[in-house]
Amino acid sequence: MSPTTVSAARPARAPKPFYRSFGFQVLAAMVIGLVLGFIARNMGPDAAGDANWLTQTLSTVGSSFVSLLRALVPVLVFTAIVASIANLRELNNAAKLVWQTLLWFAITALIAVAIGIALGLIIQPGLNTAVAAEAARAPSSTGSWLDFLKGLIPSNILGLTASTRVTDGSASTSLSFNVLQILVVSIAVGIAALRVGPAADPFLAFNRSFLKIVHKILWWVIRLTPIGTIGLLGNAVAVYGWDALAQLGWFSAAIYIGLALVLFVVYPVLLQAHGLNPIRYFQSAWPAIQLAFVSRSSIGTLPLTERVTEQNLGVPREYAAFAVPLGATTKMDGCAAIYPAISAIFVAQFFGVPLGIEHYLLIVFVSVIGSAATAGLTGATVMLTLTLSTLGLPLEGVGLLLAVDPILDMGRTAVNVAGQALIPTIVAKREGILDQEVYDRGESIDALDADAVPAE
Repeated sequence: MSPTTVSAARPARAPKPFYRSFGFQVLAAMVIGLVLGFIARNMGPDAAGDANWLTQTLSTVGSSFVSLLRALVPVLVFTAIVASIANLRELNNAAKLVWQTLLWFAITALIAVAIGIALGLIIQPGLNTAVAAEAARAPSSTGSWLDFLKGLIPSNILGLTASTRVTDGSASTSLSFNVLQILVVSIAVGIAALRVGPAADPFLAFNRSFLKIVHKILWWVIRLTPIGTIGLLGNAVAVYGWDALAQLGWFSAAIYIGLALVLFVVYPVLLQAHGLNPIRYFQSAWPAIQLAFVSRSSIGTLPLTERVTEQNLGVPREYAAFAVPLGATTKMDGCAAIYPAISAIFVAQFFGVPLGIEHYLLIVFVSVIGSAATAGLTGATVMLTLTLSTLGLPLEGVGLLLAVDPILDMGRTAVNVAGQALIPTIVAKREGILDQEVYDRGESIDALDADAVPAE
């Protein structure tokens, strides 16, 4: 494949007014959310002792936005993975690209977890905290290696599970999905389609068309991000305030220092080592990183991440369509490396449990191998509990950290998405298929552009 055939130059567009920019709208929404959150918190509970109307409104707006993203996750993961595997047949060195991608996933995860361990030992957040021991409680959902391995085996082809809860004599049933199972089913279907040959062409054509439809619907949801940001950030401030953040100040600082080191030091060094301008990378990838920060969803950001990787960074479409969806479910330098490493050390220090070299090696192992356990929409509780249970640390320590999790999750997800765009760029450069001219332009797609849906 010739790199020059990857994408055609787009005609220059007249600049839009700043107030129509996605970035400006999101920043404005964050300010509004903070203000409304402070107002809601100062209003206090209502006469019945429940959350006041403003807090309930912010919670409803934020949860509705997340629900819209969650509704699209199963079909998006399935169609994207099947299409990406089908696209690999257009590459002559597909097998090498796959192994190079997985190798660099592991290398960057190893670097990130090493930074997390170092910061945990230097800053000692578990010893420098004002959080009370009474806040310790076990989470409602936990992760273990047995659960992780069992989770790889699909219980049904849709990866759906049902649970029934009985409350006050009435029963309610809810459906949930297991992204790992959907990933396994998608890979199996994609490989089977390739092995079937021409007979599978109608199915693959339908899958590509369906994926385009899903992308378009998801883009409509993404356009609601400023509204969702007001609800999510406002509710976080109204419910938690800054008290919890102050109590866990050193822990929160350690997490964000680690995230900043990975994003603004490690990634630029890797880019520079491969002859790529880091400034150009951030100019191109920033729309996806920004959306990830406010949405807290790698999968929800997937279409934009894939778009900037191909159109802005110059990665061939056939490879980007494979590597980016795979990264959105398994490449988590923020959630699966920095966060669990520092959190595990925090819990050990808080409860006075000594850690030896073997424990730090286990943290590295879990972070590099078990990152797929974080597959989902938001949050990293499963990965954290998996790490704590592997080390034999009290799971009640998770309760100490839940109060600031939404604030930390924004930074974690931003780093996740940055890595998901970085690795395909580096691998494409190493394999000589990166369109250097496109990369050097350093263009930036605004998330609200009408043609921002990934092309087929």
